[in-house]
Amino acid sequence: QVQLVESGGGLVQPGGSLRLSCAASGLSLDYYAIGWFRQAPGKEREGVSCISNSGGTTEYADSVKGRFTISSDKAKNTVYLQMNSLKPEDTAVYYCKGERPFDLPYWGQGTQVTVSP
Repeated sequence: QVQLVESGGGLVQPGGSLRLSCAASGLSLDYYAIGWFRQAPGKEREGVSCISNSGGTTEYADSVKGRFTISSDKAKNTVYLQMNSLKPEDTAVYYCKGERPFDLPYWGQGTQVTVSP
């Protein structure tokens, strides 16, 4: 059974940092790309960052470039999203998604990130 479990969310002040984790079971990061998405209240879900199955390719939304860093630890089958210089507009539920060609994607349950004074 495939599971993606996000953790690491919480309440942080503007300018602060959080590190989100996406722990995968039932699938291997050697074969799945992992993406981070977020959804703020009243808004559509948007892509934040992704990392290829090789770990050699990463992409970021313009809104988080230079502040967020995605990485993977294949020994732990976990992908991380280091978020620095957080802004109130980063407040959202953050989800990770695992996908590979010709297969249905898998989503985690989400973790809440709130950036507020």
